[in-house]
Amino acid sequence: MSRQRTLVAGLAAAVALASVSALSACSSAKKKTTDGGGAKKDGGVYTSIDANYQITAGAPMNPFNAAPNMFLGYNQMRLGFDKYNPSDPNDLFPGLAASWTASDAGLTIQLQPNAKWSDGTPVTVADIKTSLAIAYTQGTAGPVASAGGTIVQGANFEVSDIKDLGGGKIEIDQVPGVKNLYFQRLVLSATIVNDKVYSSQLPADIWAQIAAVQGSDPAAAKDAATKLAAEGKTVAAFAPAKDVSAAPFVLTRVGPGEALLDRNPYFFAVDKVAPKQVILRHYSGNQQIWGFLTNGDLDSSPYTSMPTNILDQILKAGYTRTDAPSYVSASIAFNEKQAPYDKTAVRQALAYVIDRDAVTKVGEPVGGIAAPYTTGLIGSQTDAFLSGDQKAALNAYKVDTGKAAQLLQGAGFTKDGSGQWHLPDGSPWTITLQTVNGFSDWIAASTIVANELTAFGIKTTPAVTADFATYQKEMAAGKYAVGWWLVALGPQTDKAYNRIYGTTDGFSIVNGKATHSDTAPGNWLHTPASYTVNGQTIDPGQLTADLSVTPVADQKPIIAQLAAATNQELPMIQIWNYTKVGFYTEKHFTNFPKTGADALLLNSPGVWMMQGYVQAK
Repeated sequence: MSRQRTLVAGLAAAVALASVSALSACSSAKKKTTDGGGAKKDGGVYTSIDANYQITAGAPMNPFNAAPNMFLGYNQMRLGFDKYNPSDPNDLFPGLAASWTASDAGLTIQLQPNAKWSDGTPVTVADIKTSLAIAYTQGTAGPVASAGGTIVQGANFEVSDIKDLGGGKIEIDQVPGVKNLYFQRLVLSATIVNDKVYSSQLPADIWAQIAAVQGSDPAAAKDAATKLAAEGKTVAAFAPAKDVSAAPFVLTRVGPGEALLDRNPYFFAVDKVAPKQVILRHYSGNQQIWGFLTNGDLDSSPYTSMPTNILDQILKAGYTRTDAPSYVSASIAFNEKQAPYDKTAVRQALAYVIDRDAVTKVGEPVGGIAAPYTTGLIGSQTDAFLSGDQKAALNAYKVDTGKAAQLLQGAGFTKDGSGQWHLPDGSPWTITLQTVNGFSDWIAASTIVANELTAFGIKTTPAVTADFATYQKEMAAGKYAVGWWLVALGPQTDKAYNRIYGTTDGFSIVNGKATHSDTAPGNWLHTPASYTVNGQTIDPGQLTADLSVTPVADQKPIIAQLAAATNQELPMIQIWNYTKVGFYTEKHFTNFPKTGADALLLNSPGVWMMQGYVQAK
C-alpha cells in the first residue's frame, strides 16, 4: 500500500531480539576500504527497517512470493523508481534504465552502460522480456480473468512485443490501439529479475498466451488468462538457490530477527554506495520500532504511527525528522447493503457527529492532518484540482449534532428518554466499528469515535480483526457494516478514485470502459451504480475509468463531478490525511535527503544511495 504499514504493539521473539542485539554493534563500523567493484568509501553497516514486508525466515528470495525476502531498492530492482509526481505520473528516477523515450507506440529504453547482475553477467533484453512476462502471470500487466470468468483490467501496461535494438537499447511496444497514459511508469516500475534464474518457471509459449489474452477472441482470452494465473502461482512459489541481484545489495542471510545484505560489487553505480552491508531488522509492532529509535539503533526509519511523547523521545535521541506528502487518507467506510447504512442521510448524520480533529489528535497526532473534506482525494489534491467555487460548495461536515439529529429524524429514526437512538423498525441502533490488528492508529482512533457516537446516543463498540488478510477477506464477504479503510491512494487520481469506485464497489474497468455488478467478487461497499448530483445523473465508475485515459491537465471537470458526488454520498468519511514522517541520524552516515526532497523520501534508502545520498562520515 501507498501508506507505509503501521503495526500494533507486540513483543518480538527472544531469539529475534538476541540476534538483533548481537549485530547492533556492527552499525558503528567505519572501515575505509575499496572492493573489486570500485566502491570508494566503506561506511560499514547501515541499519534500517523495511516497512513494506516483514522479515520471513525460510521464505524464498522471490519478489513475487507473498513473503518475498526481497527489499525494493536494496536487492529488488526496477528500470526506474517512481517520483510520485501528481502532475506527471511518468516522472521517474533512473534505475536499470539510464534513459528512455516514450511514443504512442510504446517506449524505448537505454540500459545503464554497466548494468550487471551480482554474478557478474550483464543485464540483457532476455531479463527484461522474462520479467515483463512474469508481470502478466501476476495479474499486474494486463487483463486477467476474474473469479467469475470476466476479463478485467490489471495494472494495464499491456506490452505486445520487446525488441533488442543493440547497444543496450530496448524497444517495448504497447498493444496496437491501446492508449495507456501510464504505460511508461508501469513498464519502468516492473520488477526486473534474472532470466537464467526465472525463465525455467515459464512455459515456452508464454508470449503466445499473452497475445491470446490481448486478442479479440473472448474464449481464447479467457483460456489464456486462466493459464497465466496458474503459471503465476508456480512463479510465486519458486525458491531460487541464491539471490542474483542487479540492485545495490545482495541478500546474504535471513534470520528471525533480521536480513543481512552485502554490497553488490557489480552494481552499475557501486561507487555511489557507501555502506558495505545493510541490516534490515524484523519488527512486530510500532513499539518495537520506537524502541529501536529511542535507543539509537537505526540509521534511518520508515514511517510509523506514534504518539507525541514518543516523538519527543526520538528527537531527544538525536534523530532528525523528515516530512513528505503521503497520498493516503484514513477513512471509516460503510457496507451499504446493510441497513441503515444504505441511507445517505444516515452516513451524513454520522459525519456531523464525528469530530475529525479530536480523532486525529489521538489516532495520528504526529503524521496525520484532519481531512478538511471527504472528496476521495487528499487535501492538497482537492486544492489543486477544484476551483474556489467548487471547494466552497463542498460540505465540510463540521461537528453539528443538531443537524445529525434532524437528518436521522427525517429518515424515521427515534430517540428514547435515555438518549438512545432507535432504528425506523424500533430496535436500538448499535454500531460495531471494525478495525484490524496491525494499525495502531486506527485502534486508538476507534476509541474516540466510539465515545463520540455513544455520547450522541448510538452505542458503538470497537472490534479488532486478528490480521489484515483476514480483515480484507471478511470485509469482501460483507461481514462488516462499518470499518476503517484506506482511500485516496494516489498520487494518480484514477488510482485514488478506483479505491472507491473500483473492485471494492463492483466496478470493472477495461480500456477506459466501466461495468458494474453488485455481486462482483470483492464488492463490499455496495454503492449504487449511479448518483444524482446537482440534478445530474453520473456514473462514478465510468468517470473513474475516464480519468485513466485523460491527461492530468484535462482531468479537472471529471474530478469536480467525482469530488462532489463523494462529498454528498459519503461512501466513507475521510478522517485524516497522512504525512510520511521519517527519521535519520548522522551518527554513522551523512548526506540524507531532507524534508522537501519528496520524491526521494517516498522511496527506500536503497534508492537514495543510487542517487549518491547516504555517504560515510
